[in-house]
Amino acid sequence: MLEAARSAFNIPDLRKKIFVTIGLVTFYRFGAHIPVPGIDMKALQRLFEKGGLLGFMDLFSGGALSQFAIFALGIMPYITASIIMELLTIVIPKLGEWAKEGEAGRKKITQITRYFTLFLALVQSIALTFFFAQQNVIPNFTLLHRFLIVLSLTTGTVFIMWLGELITQHGIGNGMSLLIFTSIISRFPIDFAKSIQIASPIIILLTFIIVILVISAVVVVESGQRRIPVQYAKRVVGRKMYGGHSTYIPLKINQSGVMPIIFASSVLLFPATIAQFMPGGIFKGLANALSSPSSPAYLVLYTILIIFFSYFYTAITFNPLELADNMKKYGGFVPGVRPGKPTAVYLDHILSRIILPGAIFLAVIAVLPTLLMSVMNVPFLREFGGTSVLIVVGVALETMKQLEAQLLMRNYEGFLK
Repeated sequence: MLEAARSAFNIPDLRKKIFVTIGLVTFYRFGAHIPVPGIDMKALQRLFEKGGLLGFMDLFSGGALSQFAIFALGIMPYITASIIMELLTIVIPKLGEWAKEGEAGRKKITQITRYFTLFLALVQSIALTFFFAQQNVIPNFTLLHRFLIVLSLTTGTVFIMWLGELITQHGIGNGMSLLIFTSIISRFPIDFAKSIQIASPIIILLTFIIVILVISAVVVVESGQRRIPVQYAKRVVGRKMYGGHSTYIPLKINQSGVMPIIFASSVLLFPATIAQFMPGGIFKGLANALSSPSSPAYLVLYTILIIFFSYFYTAITFNPLELADNMKKYGGFVPGVRPGKPTAVYLDHILSRIILPGAIFLAVIAVLPTLLMSVMNVPFLREFGGTSVLIVVGVALETMKQLEAQLLMRNYEGFLK
């Protein structure tokens, strides 16, 4: 691994991508510590000592929310907008046509997603500002002051969205996932120090065992795949003969990766955030039901959403019919299955059987540590349960695979042997 890292830094364009990624992520963390103007930090600290939904939201912002920084909303408005746009591509025919147009259509959808992110960021900024004002965090709550805070939070979210796209285009890995990854691991030292001060050595040992088991399970499932054999028939083009070789289609057990976890968390955070700041018994009841990641209502909805988004994201990213058509075009076939539509039906059947255990695994890993946290009461576990570990390990593996692909293109040995 160290040799691969050294080789990566010896390649000029790859070294540039690594430095761009590190620089943009560092800039993101710097903005997470710049507070909006005119807040009472002591009142803010007392509010976050209560925990609940605010503490869980603060996890995905990397501590920016507890500082009421300009990046307090994090990347969640963009993820929520992306989820809604993906759903609308199925409901609205015009968006569905754009999605099939290739790069030009994706650019149009991306542009609409950006505007929708701006709208969601504005709504959440207003709700968050008035909520903190009610909690006496903003003592001088004039009209100009409200405008400055809302403008700072909204602009911060748009700037984060831009940073994420820059990382994706000019760096290594998925920019949005890396920003969430950075936000989560930035809390490791603080909460680990708190755990050592509060918990007994036995509890600390159990915490390490749980974390190691969860990480090991995630790595095993992320690496697991069902290989569908593919045979290519021989064909003559001019004076040359092509085909006649065998390969396989790797269908991963967890085909959707870490995205169902991120999507489910974002979907639950948005209505819970709005409901908490709205008056009325119904809204307060919803806020109380979703106020804590350990509440029964939250856990049930979280499990259902993870399973749903596992199927949904896989259906969007993997098209069996298109794959079967491409195989048929180049003379490829699955042994024992006719080319074309029968191959697509076969692949879809195999994939539907694989997705279910992968989705259940994601839900169990995400929910089980949360239940253990409520019993053990360790700050490290409370902040970094199954959801956080899944995101951290999943993003790390995906980023390593992208770096591995860059190294293999240049005949270097990589991380994954």
